[in-house]
Order: sequence, then C-alpha cells, then structure tokens
Amino acid sequence: MDRCRFSVSMCVYGGDNANHFDLALESVYNQTLPPDEVVLVVDGPVPNIIDEVIKKYEEHNGFKIIRLAVNSGHGEARRIGLENCSNELVALMDSDDISVRDRFEKQICVFKNDDSVSIVGGQIKEFIDSTENVVGVRNVPLKDAEIKNYMRKRCPMNQVTVMFKKSDVQSVGGYIDWYCEEDYYLWIRMALAGLKFANIDSNLVYVRVGEEMYQRRGSVKYFASEAKLQKYMLKNGVIGVGTYLINILKRFIVQVLLPNKIRGFVFKKLARKTN
Repeated sequence: MDRCRFSVSMCVYGGDNANHFDLALESVYNQTLPPDEVVLVVDGPVPNIIDEVIKKYEEHNGFKIIRLAVNSGHGEARRIGLENCSNELVALMDSDDISVRDRFEKQICVFKNDDSVSIVGGQIKEFIDSTENVVGVRNVPLKDAEIKNYMRKRCPMNQVTVMFKKSDVQSVGGYIDWYCEEDYYLWIRMALAGLKFANIDSNLVYVRVGEEMYQRRGSVKYFASEAKLQKYMLKNGVIGVGTYLINILKRFIVQVLLPNKIRGFVFKKLARKTN
C-alpha cells in the first residue's frame, strides 16, 4: 500500500445546500496535503445550482463523478462511493461540513507511523452559520482499547472525520444500510474483526448544524433502529445484558418519552460540550 496516496469519498443529493456543498469541496482541496482523487456520488437528481458547483471542480485531476438515477440513501451512496475509490486509503467527507486545512496530513501521518491501524478519526466542532459560532464539541476516545470500550455505550468515531483502509472496511462487508446507524454498525463489525482504531486529539472537521438539530434526535423509528443495534451488540458479545438494558432504557427515555425541547437540552448537556 502506498500510504501517501488517498481518495476522498463524498455524496451529494438534491436537498443539499449548494453554497455549503461548494465550501465543503473547497475545504477538501485547500489542504496542506490534497487528495489524489475525489469520488463524488450524486445520489439521485439534483438542481442546476448543485450541478454548477460540480462543474466548478470537474477540472481537478482525479475528480470522479458517479450519478445515481434515484436517491438511494446514505448507506448505499457511501457503499458505491467506496467501491469506486482507486486508493487503499479513503477519507469520508460530508457535503455541508468543513475540513480543517491540515486534516488529511495529520491522518496520513498516523497511518505512516502505525501500519496496523485500520481507521483514523478525530474530534469535531459543531457550528451554526459560521465556524466562529461553535455551539458544540464532540470529543471521542483516542486509543484502540478506549475506543472499543466506549463503543459499548455510544458511537466511538465521528464519521465525518474518518480515513480508513478500503480493504479492511470491505473485509467486514463495507457500508450496509441501517437507519441513521450505518456508521456505528460498521465500526462494531470492524471491532468484532479485531481491526485497530485510532482518533486524533484535535478538531478535524467543523460540522454544520441547525438550531433544532439536537431536539430532533429522537422518534419511535429512530429508537427502534438504535434498539436493534443494541440487540446486535448483545448477540455478538460486545455488551452484556446489564449494559444492554441500561442502553435501551436511556435511549427510550431520551428518544421517545422526552418532549423535543427537553430532549434537545438533555442531548446537548450529555452528548456535547460547549466550546
């Protein structure tokens, strides 16, 4: 594996904001270590304003576009994007977030220093309107053992920050659709396969959020998806019965019983730090 070459996999769909998408792509190319390839999956029909942004970047070498006839959803779009990446190392990027300028350089350094690592992520800062208006910080554990222990209770990787080895991800089945949880499901399968995780102790991506984002992290459908994932972890020995019951109870209270405004307050207090 040539660890100095890497791809970036992105998805965009018709409901995305064109200006935010433009800034996201700009942050991918405006790096101390730019990617050798950007694979963009256009997930179904998009308006002309998004196509204009795509045309702006078509002149870059290694800019590959895959257009899907219909919207297939995040899990499927990520699977197709990964399949079309030419390099072993692949970084994920969302269509409305902003990568810090040395994100990829920091991640490549980790892979160079430890060839046993399969996936490298980092911390995120959540913002509204401007990266100067940070409203939340999500910090995750750094070392493999800490990450796998944290995984028993919460998702241990910030998906929008990760760079991983394509062959290792595909060895466990790659991205498989799971409502709002396809990333967590993937990390669990990677851990079960004994693959090694790492997170960098610095902010790698500014994540764009809305005023009501925290309040909406709940519904019966959302809870059902999480409960199913908890059952999968129990069945595969990731967690025991006690942890399973605690995890289910916490999620049921927060995601189903609490009103939106209270859920938003609790979510920010328990799941995020302020800057």
